[in-house]
Amino acid sequence: MNVALTGSTGFIGSHILSDLLEHGYEVTALVRDDNEAARVAAIGATPAVIDLYDREGLESKLSGADGAIHTASPGDATSANLDTAVVDAVSDAFADTGKPYLQISGDWIYGNNTAITEESPIKAPAMVSWKEPIERRVLDDTGMRGVVIAAGTAYGDGGGGIPGIILGSPRDETGNLIMLGTGQQHWATVHAADLADFFRRVLEDGSAHGRYVIGDGSNPTVAEITDAAAVAVGAPGAVPGSDDEAKARLGDAFAEVLLLDQGTDAAKARAELDWRPDHPSLVDEFRSGSYRS
Repeated sequence: MNVALTGSTGFIGSHILSDLLEHGYEVTALVRDDNEAARVAAIGATPAVIDLYDREGLESKLSGADGAIHTASPGDATSANLDTAVVDAVSDAFADTGKPYLQISGDWIYGNNTAITEESPIKAPAMVSWKEPIERRVLDDTGMRGVVIAAGTAYGDGGGGIPGIILGSPRDETGNLIMLGTGQQHWATVHAADLADFFRRVLEDGSAHGRYVIGDGSNPTVAEITDAAAVAVGAPGAVPGSDDEAKARLGDAFAEVLLLDQGTDAAKARAELDWRPDHPSLVDEFRSGSYRS
């Protein structure tokens, strides 16, 4: 099976790429430039340098694939435009083929909810409010097997943007890390390798369709995460912050999603695809794993 993959040099995409290659897939990595092409070629993917806004060129690359995964994101105000461009192209390229198309999303779209399921109402904060209409197009497209995977905070192998923010938290006068808000909010989390495993399972199971919520079930509080991060960076401990401090540090929109109180047990993924996350939790990774200084 040949899979077209966007975002193959990003944190989540690189884990998906490695997992697919390890399981014998042929992967066409759709990359931005020659430097990224060299990186993916070095580990066994077939690079294709392309502008994802190039509708004709992207359709051509997608038409030659047996399935596609979209994880690329600029992470700014143009993110909605990019996702729209990719969905436009894949809808035409995969029309009436039933080929699988998997699009990454995030649990933030559900707002405050400590028991998120696929049936939970979407109450997206401003930062991610653009996602649902685009995802609905994917799920409603009958010409392909559309799947939207709403993942918790991804971590692992010493990487990930959100873990980096926690590790780089400001400190108080005695060196303690300052938590985001009071630290009482829970986060849904998932190791990037376990998330990659789920993407592959969706490709392999032709009955997998629709939306899946993914998290490892640990659902730690930000206080627990930051306490563990203090161990990783050699700080004496962690202390509660405030919503105002978090907003001043990160901006209102970004702070809003990090202050959400969320959790999930990913029951649908476990029941339908026998998905069993087996990597250490984020707290354990911070305390004794890949993030230790």
